[in-house]
Amino acid sequence: MFEKLFSSVLDDPKLIILGVIVILVLLATQWNNAGKKQPYRKRRSGYRPNLKIVPKAGDDPALASAAEQLRTVMGADFKSRSLLNRPEAVVFKALDEAVIARNSAWQVMAQVSLGEFLSSPDRKAYFAVNSKRVDFALMDEKCCVRHALEYQGNGHHQGSAAARDAVKKEALRKAGIGYHEIVAGHTTPSELRALVEKLVPAG
Repeated sequence: MFEKLFSSVLDDPKLIILGVIVILVLLATQWNNAGKKQPYRKRRSGYRPNLKIVPKAGDDPALASAAEQLRTVMGADFKSRSLLNRPEAVVFKALDEAVIARNSAWQVMAQVSLGEFLSSPDRKAYFAVNSKRVDFALMDEKCCVRHALEYQGNGHHQGSAAARDAVKKEALRKAGIGYHEIVAGHTTPSELRALVEKLVPAG
């Protein structure tokens, strides 16, 4: 049976050519897989990656492809708006003046996403805090965030705000970054300066 099948294949040039193509494809696939670099998993002792995790499209359903995002943006209107509301702007200016007076090498940053200065090998945990923001961040001379300050205005603890704050507090605590609250109507300018003197080393 096999002899008849083999002889019929040899008699048909089309089948011979097809067989050669299949063999070449298999060889090419094996050669390509063998040439790929294996992912580098070994890490030196004490190695701490400084790069943030780059999200993949499948990790967050809200992430669309760049082309889809571009089409959406092209079809929409945009206008500029203030980064801070009026009470936050007052706090920012007072905080900025106090920090500069204390140590001009330090900076006050406003509305900073946690994903910009926190990293985690746990992708799910990273995405839990990635888009959450702190109102103000105190950045040292090495551009490292050392303290996060939250402005608690009127109505801040409505809805799920307390739960969101708890997530931020825990992530900051694990990263060794201080968390402090500035309460509207309760934190005076002198108290704010005292807080800065406590948190920022003299320059």
